[in-house]
Amino acid sequence: MSPYRVMTVCTGNICRSPMAEIVLRDRLEAAGLADRVVVDSTGVSDEERGNPVDPRARRTLASHGYPAGDGHRARQVTSADLGERDLVLAMTSQHARRLRSLAPNAPVRMFRSFDPAAPTVGLLDEHLIDVEDPWYGDQAGFETTIAEIEAAADGIVEHVRAGLAAHTSA
Repeated sequence: MSPYRVMTVCTGNICRSPMAEIVLRDRLEAAGLADRVVVDSTGVSDEERGNPVDPRARRTLASHGYPAGDGHRARQVTSADLGERDLVLAMTSQHARRLRSLAPNAPVRMFRSFDPAAPTVGLLDEHLIDVEDPWYGDQAGFETTIAEIEAAADGIVEHVRAGLAAHTSA
């Protein structure tokens, strides 16, 4: 059976989406699902292509006990990527719109839609659950970002678990 494939997507693929990728891998491993799920990340822009994880994101990940993203290189999402994923997690409503325009049938969801404390939103108000963009701020912005990512991670793991069960019984 092929693995369940999850992709996280932000702007440049050096802050939010690699942080989310790393946190999700950690949570999936803790849930005993790491051998059945592949998680990767991309950006909607190619401006950071080939760059590593932002140093502030690396510090934040390490200070929270996660791997720092060694070996990560930013890349831009393609429509082919979207067609090969079982779940595509957008960090913001702008990212979600871009992804849906690339591949209208892609399984795009807002990352924070899995946070039980986040408001329930429709397509027109998805911006209310954007993951904070830490790029222009200081280290505190990265702390906010990782808190938002961690708050949604367990809900994503449960969604993936249910997807795996449906995938197995199909």
